[in-house]
Amino acid sequence: MNTGFYVRILMCLGLLLAGSCTSRHAPPAAIRIRWAHDPETLSPLALQGQTAMDASNLLHLSLLQANSQPLAMEPALAAQMPTVGRRGDSLTTFRYTIRPAATWDDGHPVLATDVACTLKLMSCPGIPNETARTNFSRIRQIEADPDNPRQFTLVCRGEAPELLLVSGDFFILPEAALDPQHLLRRYSIPSLQRWPPTRPPDPALREVARRYIAADLANHPEHAPGCGPYQLVRWEKDRYLSFRRKAGWWGSAVARLPLALHAKAPQLDYLVIPNASAATLALRRGDLDVFPQMPAADFNRLSTNPTPEVRLYLSDSYDVALAGFNTRRPALADALTRQALSRLFDTPGLLRGTQHGRGQRTASLVSPFERASYNDSLRPVPYDPAGARALLLRAGWQPPTAGRAGWRRAGAQGNQQLRLAVRYRAGDELFTTAALQFRAAATSLGIVVDLRPTESALFDKALAEGDFDVFLRTMRGNPFATNFASLLHSGSSTETNATRFSNPACDRLIDTIATTNDSQRRVRQLRQLQALLQQQAPLVPLFFLSNRVAARRDCQGLHVSSLKPGFVAATIERRAPAAAR
Repeated sequence: MNTGFYVRILMCLGLLLAGSCTSRHAPPAAIRIRWAHDPETLSPLALQGQTAMDASNLLHLSLLQANSQPLAMEPALAAQMPTVGRRGDSLTTFRYTIRPAATWDDGHPVLATDVACTLKLMSCPGIPNETARTNFSRIRQIEADPDNPRQFTLVCRGEAPELLLVSGDFFILPEAALDPQHLLRRYSIPSLQRWPPTRPPDPALREVARRYIAADLANHPEHAPGCGPYQLVRWEKDRYLSFRRKAGWWGSAVARLPLALHAKAPQLDYLVIPNASAATLALRRGDLDVFPQMPAADFNRLSTNPTPEVRLYLSDSYDVALAGFNTRRPALADALTRQALSRLFDTPGLLRGTQHGRGQRTASLVSPFERASYNDSLRPVPYDPAGARALLLRAGWQPPTAGRAGWRRAGAQGNQQLRLAVRYRAGDELFTTAALQFRAAATSLGIVVDLRPTESALFDKALAEGDFDVFLRTMRGNPFATNFASLLHSGSSTETNATRFSNPACDRLIDTIATTNDSQRRVRQLRQLQALLQQQAPLVPLFFLSNRVAARRDCQGLHVSSLKPGFVAATIERRAPAAAR
């Protein structure tokens, strides 16, 4: 790829976005941040990738949001942390009050009715919000306070500590923009959650769905303006997104401002630069300010050949690199075959070759840093092609012979052939290397592997449609909750359960973990779940990645941490070096 071409584009973008000549003596007002690709969607109830989450965190607010320093949840749209109560032995209540200052862009207050509308949109038939519907299905009811329109109680199923996150970690949308006729007020949350898939929506719900889909929030977030500090002012697909701090935003008047409400940067420009080397060169030249998730090779080169104007940050992360199998494929439906293929990933080699040795091998989706929850009796899956061959033979596969290519076995629906299509995001150095290494190991055993690097905009679609045998990707971790329902429960949609994994014992453990308030019992069950998942092998956790951020030295207030994206964009300020003051 032509590095000089990308740098010329960046220089032109700098002129365009700053509105004046960009030079080392007159830095632009905007903080310029690198993205490798456009957001897949900006619909706040259908977020998948990190870029989409980064953008929505500028536009919208949740009741609670994560603070990286210290690592804890804190009030954002909520005036304070909720009051927690119990009802019987199976329900937990969270009483919230919205900040009195919180308003929408038109000056109208953010109310409990907006929260209710948001929750009902998640479950409204005809609206493709399967991810949100799954993630927040444990919210069973919202009870408004008749004396205070900003106060309400959420009733949640279960008693697990992570219900706090479920109750408050979703973006609140404006009822006036998406349901101006208040049609959803006729329905309770349970009635929408229980709506049979075969039952057509009634006219009111059809109208809500029609209006929501017509709004096209994926591409036009301005059709449902958020109550966050920024607004999207320009989006040039595959080039950049520009966010500007709102004039007179309500949060600027809040006393003792929490980190989630800080908005110090007047403008944030996300520049789409697929080529990492071009982005590194732009950072060195001063045409880019922040480079998050910098590839290890580029980070290492900057470490050994530093640029005085660039500062490097390194921390652990909760993001895990993994492989997944399409368990609906007959050839991959049995655990022995998946166990065998799991042994064809050379994780130590990947860490050396793509991460320069940084990163933490793991036997589980739970981070080894979570010592109480991580099952340390398990060992990471070894790189063992000979062991993989033995497991394939146990699974009934017949190896290639002189007169027959490829592994085959007899199945209930006829003969099966072990030929694998591997999907991963095109241009991703880590997974390109992992795919090539996997193919080499598989080829040495006579297994045919087709590599299918896929553009970012089509990758999630391919996974949701099951158009793969093996996928490679990073999963965003969360230190505040350990709930694998959306990822591995048989009741989850293919948008989140891409492996199509279905196992009754796994479902029971996930359900029990999600509802128990007994911490010791919960840890025991979580460790059992990790052992079961390693034995069933729908996913292969490879390693937890390090968080690498590079930024221009005049950009301060990044709050670098283990939480994605690894820094806080809205708190960045451009300050002149001490010698220049």
